Amino acid sequence: MPILLAMDLPIQSEVPLELFNFLPPDSSQQAVPSVSDGSLERFDPVERAVELAATLSRQWCGTYKSFGDEPQVDVTLNLAKVVPIGQIIDLRGEMRLGSVTTPVQGNLNAKSTQLELLPLADQLIPGMEPGGLFLGLQDFTLSGWQANRLGNPGGTLNLSSSCAVQAQASEPLPIRGLW
Repeated sequence: MPILLAMDLPIQSEVPLELFNFLPPDSSQQAVPSVSDGSLERFDPVERAVELAATLSRQWCGTYKSFGDEPQVDVTLNLAKVVPIGQIIDLRGEMRLGSVTTPVQGNLNAKSTQLELLPLADQLIPGMEPGGLFLGLQDFTLSGWQANRLGNPGGTLNLSSSCAVQAQASEPLPIRGLW
Protein backbone atom coordinates (compact mmCIF):
# COMPACT_ATOMS: atom_id res chain seq x y z
CA MET A 1 0.00 0.00 0.00
CA PRO A 2 1.52 3.35 -1.00
CA ILE A 3 1.97 5.95 1.70
CA LEU A 4 0.99 9.48 0.75
CA LEU A 5 3.22 12.31 1.87
CA ALA A 6 0.26 14.16 3.30
CA MET A 7 -0.48 11.30 5.66
CA ASP A 8 0.23 11.73 9.32
CA LEU A 9 3.14 9.56 10.34
CA PRO A 10 4.25 8.91 13.88
CA ILE A 11 7.27 10.94 14.90
CA GLN A 12 9.58 7.96 15.28
CA SER A 13 8.53 6.23 12.03
CA GLU A 14 10.82 6.00 9.01
CA VAL A 15 9.74 7.13 5.58
CA PRO A 16 10.29 4.39 2.99
CA LEU A 17 12.76 5.43 0.26
CA GLU A 18 10.63 3.83 -2.44
CA LEU A 19 8.32 6.83 -2.23
CA PHE A 20 10.94 9.18 -3.64
CA ASN A 21 12.04 7.09 -6.66
CA PHE A 22 15.62 7.83 -5.75
CA LEU A 23 18.21 6.39 -8.10
CA PRO A 24 21.91 6.42 -7.29
CA PRO A 25 24.09 8.46 -9.69
CA ASP A 26 25.25 6.71 -12.80
CA SER A 27 28.94 5.90 -12.42
CA SER A 28 29.55 6.17 -16.18
CA GLN A 29 28.79 9.91 -16.17
CA GLN A 30 31.44 12.15 -14.71
CA ALA A 31 31.48 15.89 -14.20
CA VAL A 32 33.45 17.61 -16.94
CA PRO A 33 34.71 21.16 -16.32
CA SER A 34 33.44 23.71 -18.83
CA VAL A 35 36.04 25.35 -21.03
CA SER A 36 35.54 28.81 -22.50
CA ASP A 37 36.67 29.61 -26.01
CA GLY A 38 37.59 33.15 -24.94
CA SER A 39 34.48 34.83 -26.31
CA LEU A 40 33.25 36.04 -22.91
CA GLU A 41 32.90 39.77 -22.50
CA ARG A 42 34.72 41.12 -19.48
CA PHE A 43 33.28 44.19 -17.75
CA ASP A 44 35.40 46.23 -15.39
CA PRO A 45 33.30 48.95 -13.68
CA VAL A 46 36.41 50.77 -12.43
CA GLU A 47 37.78 51.03 -15.96
CA ARG A 48 34.33 52.06 -17.20
CA ALA A 49 34.23 54.84 -14.56
CA VAL A 50 37.57 56.20 -15.80
CA GLU A 51 36.32 56.06 -19.40
CA LEU A 52 33.01 57.75 -18.52
CA ALA A 53 34.76 60.50 -16.55
CA ALA A 54 36.87 61.31 -19.60
CA THR A 55 34.08 61.18 -22.19
CA LEU A 56 31.01 62.37 -20.23
CA SER A 57 29.47 65.55 -21.63
CA ARG A 58 30.02 68.52 -19.33
CA GLN A 59 26.85 70.34 -20.38
CA TRP A 60 23.31 68.92 -20.26
CA CYS A 61 20.08 70.67 -21.21
CA GLY A 62 16.45 69.74 -20.82
CA THR A 63 13.32 70.34 -18.83
CA TYR A 64 11.89 69.69 -15.39
CA LYS A 65 8.16 68.98 -15.06
CA SER A 66 6.58 68.75 -11.64
CA PHE A 67 3.81 66.23 -11.04
CA GLY A 68 1.93 69.09 -9.38
CA ASP A 69 0.44 72.20 -11.02
CA GLU A 70 3.75 74.00 -11.58
CA PRO A 71 4.73 74.83 -15.19
CA GLN A 72 7.55 73.08 -17.04
CA VAL A 73 10.97 74.68 -16.45
CA ASP A 74 14.04 74.75 -18.70
CA VAL A 75 17.12 73.21 -17.08
CA THR A 76 20.83 73.50 -17.81
CA LEU A 77 23.40 71.38 -15.98
CA ASN A 78 27.09 72.28 -16.18
CA LEU A 79 29.51 69.79 -14.69
CA ALA A 80 32.67 71.48 -13.48
CA LYS A 81 34.34 68.48 -11.83
CA VAL A 82 34.00 64.82 -12.85
CA VAL A 83 36.26 62.48 -10.86
CA PRO A 84 36.23 58.65 -10.93
CA ILE A 85 36.46 57.03 -7.49
CA GLY A 86 36.40 53.27 -7.96
CA GLN A 87 33.23 52.43 -9.88
CA ILE A 88 31.58 55.70 -8.77
CA ILE A 89 32.00 59.01 -10.58
CA ASP A 90 31.91 62.05 -8.29
CA LEU A 91 30.06 64.96 -9.94
CA ARG A 92 30.22 68.64 -8.98
CA GLY A 93 28.77 71.53 -10.89
CA GLU A 94 25.94 73.98 -11.30
CA MET A 95 22.30 73.56 -12.34
CA ARG A 96 20.07 76.31 -13.65
CA LEU A 97 16.37 75.63 -13.05
CA GLY A 98 14.44 78.41 -14.81
CA SER A 99 15.77 81.57 -13.14
CA VAL A 100 17.31 79.80 -10.11
CA THR A 101 20.93 78.64 -10.15
CA THR A 102 22.11 76.07 -7.62
CA PRO A 103 25.35 74.22 -7.02
CA VAL A 104 24.91 70.46 -7.39
CA GLN A 105 26.77 67.43 -6.14
CA GLY A 106 26.20 63.86 -7.16
CA ASN A 107 27.31 60.33 -7.91
CA LEU A 108 27.08 58.26 -11.07
CA ASN A 109 27.55 54.51 -10.72
CA ALA A 110 29.50 53.22 -13.73
CA LYS A 111 28.30 49.65 -13.20
CA SER A 112 24.56 50.31 -12.97
CA THR A 113 24.42 53.83 -14.58
CA GLN A 114 22.38 55.01 -11.59
CA LEU A 115 22.56 58.72 -10.82
CA GLU A 116 22.04 60.66 -7.60
CA LEU A 117 22.14 64.44 -7.97
CA LEU A 118 21.59 66.82 -5.04
CA PRO A 119 20.81 70.53 -5.51
CA LEU A 120 22.54 72.37 -2.68
CA ALA A 121 20.77 75.77 -2.71
CA ASP A 122 18.47 76.89 0.09
CA GLN A 123 15.83 78.23 -2.31
CA LEU A 124 14.71 76.26 -5.38
CA ILE A 125 11.85 76.61 -7.83
CA PRO A 126 8.22 75.97 -6.82
CA GLY A 127 7.62 72.24 -6.55
CA MET A 128 11.18 71.55 -5.40
CA GLU A 129 12.39 71.88 -1.84
CA PRO A 130 15.88 71.75 -0.35
CA GLY A 131 16.77 68.28 0.87
CA GLY A 132 15.39 66.42 -2.15
CA LEU A 133 17.42 64.77 -4.88
CA PHE A 134 17.24 63.58 -8.46
CA LEU A 135 17.44 59.82 -8.96
CA GLY A 136 18.16 58.45 -12.42
CA LEU A 137 18.30 54.84 -13.55
CA GLN A 138 19.76 55.62 -16.99
CA ASP A 139 22.44 58.18 -16.14
CA PHE A 140 21.29 61.74 -16.95
CA THR A 141 18.67 60.99 -19.60
CA LEU A 142 15.61 60.60 -17.36
CA SER A 143 15.58 61.31 -13.65
CA GLY A 144 12.90 61.67 -11.02
CA TRP A 145 12.76 64.28 -8.28
CA GLN A 146 12.47 62.68 -4.87
CA ALA A 147 11.31 65.21 -2.34
CA ASN A 148 12.37 65.15 1.28
CA ARG A 149 8.77 64.87 2.46
CA LEU A 150 5.69 62.94 1.38
CA GLY A 151 3.52 66.02 0.68
CA ASN A 152 5.63 66.97 -2.34
CA PRO A 153 4.56 65.07 -5.48
CA GLY A 154 7.99 65.15 -7.17
CA GLY A 155 8.59 65.45 -10.89
CA THR A 156 10.72 64.37 -13.84
CA LEU A 157 13.97 65.78 -15.15
CA ASN A 158 14.63 65.01 -18.81
CA LEU A 159 18.16 65.94 -19.91
CA SER A 160 20.10 65.61 -23.15
CA SER A 161 23.81 66.07 -23.77
CA SER A 162 23.18 67.81 -27.09
CA CYS A 163 22.22 71.31 -25.99
CA ALA A 164 22.87 72.89 -29.41
CA VAL A 165 20.67 70.33 -31.18
CA GLN A 166 17.90 70.87 -28.64
CA ALA A 167 18.03 74.66 -29.13
CA GLN A 168 17.72 74.24 -32.89
CA ALA A 169 14.81 71.82 -32.49
CA SER A 170 12.84 74.33 -30.39
CA GLU A 171 12.94 76.96 -33.18
CA PRO A 172 10.10 76.69 -35.69
CA LEU A 173 11.00 75.37 -39.10
CA PRO A 174 10.64 77.78 -42.02
CA ILE A 175 7.64 77.22 -44.28
CA ARG A 176 8.61 76.48 -47.87
CA GLY A 177 6.44 76.18 -50.90
CA LEU A 178 6.09 72.78 -52.50
CA TRP A 179 6.71 74.05 -56.04
